[in-house]
Formats: sequence, C-alpha cells, structure tokens
Amino acid sequence: QVQLVESGGGLVQAGGSLNLSCLVSGLTFSNYGMGWFRQAPGKEREFVAVITWSGGSTEYTDSVKGRFTISRDNAKKSVYLQMNSLKPEDTAVYYCAADRSVAGWSRRVYGMEYWGKGTLVTVSS
Repeated sequence: QVQLVESGGGLVQAGGSLNLSCLVSGLTFSNYGMGWFRQAPGKEREFVAVITWSGGSTEYTDSVKGRFTISRDNAKKSVYLQMNSLKPEDTAVYYCAADRSVAGWSRRVYGMEYWGKGTLVTVSS
C-alpha cells in the first residue's frame, strides 16, 4: 500500500519557520517526482513546489520563491518543505504528492498519482 504521511505542521507567528516532512512508503521513491500543494480555507488547491527524481531541479510557485525550499532524501524516502518568513497568507493544509511525471505540476492540482492526507499550517499575524 502506498502511503504518504506528512508531519511538521502547526501554529507559527508571521516571520517564523516550519519544516514539513513527508515520509513515503510502498513505491520506488526515486522513480517519482515529489512535491507540495496547499489548500487554504475556501480556496482551490494550489501548487507550491516540486522536486525531480534525484533532486536535481526544483520549481516553486512565485509567492513562495526565496522563502520555501523543497528537498528530498531518497535513502530515507522523504521529501521536505522548509518554510521561512511565513506569512498569514501561507495558512493552509499542505499536501505531499507523488507522480512519476514532473511536467506541469503548477497546473495539476488534483491529478497526482498519490497524495498524503495533509498537515495544517497556521500562520498568525
């Protein structure tokens, strides 16, 4: 059974930092691009970041560039999202996702092969 389990969400003040983790099991991790999406209350799910199979390339949505960093550890079958300088508008449920293709992630908000159940990030002003 494929499982993606996120952790690391919580409540943080604006300007603070959080590190999200996603532990993956049940698949050949290195064959999958990994990424993060988020969904704020009342909003559509949006792309946040993606990292290629071996971590050689990353892509971010404009609103988090320079503040968030995605990384992966294939030996640990984990992907991370380091979030710095958090803003209230970053408040959302953050979802880990996996797909063998890394093409067009910014336009694919529901079509990933596998999803985690999400972890809530709340940023207070």
